[in-house]
Amino acid sequence: MADLKYYDIIEKPVITEKSMNLMGERKYTFLVNPAADKLQIKEAVEKMFEGTKVARVNTMNCRPKKKRRGMVIGYTPKTKKAIVTLTEDSKDIEIFTGL
Repeated sequence: MADLKYYDIIEKPVITEKSMNLMGERKYTFLVNPAADKLQIKEAVEKMFEGTKVARVNTMNCRPKKKRRGMVIGYTPKTKKAIVTLTEDSKDIEIFTGL
């Protein structure tokens, strides 16, 4: 498999009501590359967002959902979510400050 760079690991932030409530506890949710592990996710967050220090990373693999269009049945792609907890002396992530 190809070597993953830090900008390939984090795909996009997850903006939901539950993830917005977790931001008060300094936890941020991202969709990440399914091949990435916890250490790679931690390094990617610290490199992409200057001044952040990651305390822990929790990951979850999300199964593909079955979808239908008429008689044709298919599946959505599988995804991986990561909940990143920052330390107390860390800076906040600026993407989420205006929301």
